[in-house]
Amino acid sequence: MITFEGVTKRYGDGTVAVDNLSLQVPTGAVTVFVGPSGCGKTTSLRMINRMIDPSEGRILLDDRDVRAIDPPTLRRGIGYVIQQSGLFPHRKIVDNVATVPYLLGWDKKKARARAMELLERVGLDPALAGRYPFQLSGGQQQRVGVARALAADPPVLLMDEPFSAVDPVVRASLQEELLRLQAELQKTIVFVTHDIDEAIKLGDTVAVLRVGGHLAQIADPATLLAEPADDFVAGFLGKDRGIRRLSFIPASKLRLSTGREVPGWSVALDEDDRPIGWRASGDGDGPLRPFGVFDPAQDSLRAALDAALLAPSGCAIAVDPGGRFAGVVTRETLDEALGRASGEALDPARSAAHARPAAGGDPDAGQAAG
Repeated sequence: MITFEGVTKRYGDGTVAVDNLSLQVPTGAVTVFVGPSGCGKTTSLRMINRMIDPSEGRILLDDRDVRAIDPPTLRRGIGYVIQQSGLFPHRKIVDNVATVPYLLGWDKKKARARAMELLERVGLDPALAGRYPFQLSGGQQQRVGVARALAADPPVLLMDEPFSAVDPVVRASLQEELLRLQAELQKTIVFVTHDIDEAIKLGDTVAVLRVGGHLAQIADPATLLAEPADDFVAGFLGKDRGIRRLSFIPASKLRLSTGREVPGWSVALDEDDRPIGWRASGDGDGPLRPFGVFDPAQDSLRAALDAALLAPSGCAIAVDPGGRFAGVVTRETLDEALGRASGEALDPARSAAHARPAAGGDPDAGQAAG
């Protein structure tokens, strides 16, 4: 556990970056620091591994003040991932990943074997091990950065806006990869971002900071969306926080119609019973129209709503974990579910479990297709 006790960071010119911050980062969970520019989130992160020292207060790592630990020793036990990956340009990928094991005195064979294992774990082709950073895409470099941070199996991982420099598609893929890894490894992760959607997706706990380094609210994502502490938090969450809240309501209770026909439309399937589109009723082999799917066993009400909005029928297609047709959710059923959701009290434990992909599962199952 990481504990902030009345931590303040004041610079020589009088600027206060962090002001009397007190909070706990639970062991084995993802805690996200989020807020606008100038709120002290990166400063708070960097004080954990003593890249910056606080002016007042204490930061405890498992009840030990980090200032009592030699900085290089402290940092070798904490993984650190930054925005631009920070890879050494003159070192091959395998040796970049093995950096900390080398510093810890591991022999080259053992360090490289660990690096190769981690490249596969973060979803990279081992054939990339002999390349240099400039030969990799931005997303691949970020995966290497994560692998390097995990190389010595540190219990704590600090991540400073690690995915903000890549395009949205790659960013979503990296987020899913982090959730998959965390389901396996259960690290204590402190993640910094300015993106509230990323914070809600990744965080078990989200700490919202306001300008000047003040803690505005700390809560699990479901509680944060349902019960913002004040107007600042509500404004930062955005006007669509009600839609975001649907991500924490499971779709498993939606009533399915097992037939493929709805008024004016029918679901077209391939030979393996997988949906391939909507077709207008009576249109024979007419053109296929856009569609969206969701898996009731693991997706949220937001995923079902998204699938319905993609379809000309206004209905969502449900599939089983193998992608085969399982039924249709009609607009009326969705309206009923949305009505219930508007007054439903969320169970944070249930919501968090539903929002995280299971270890070894397919994080992309149930995504809308079109």
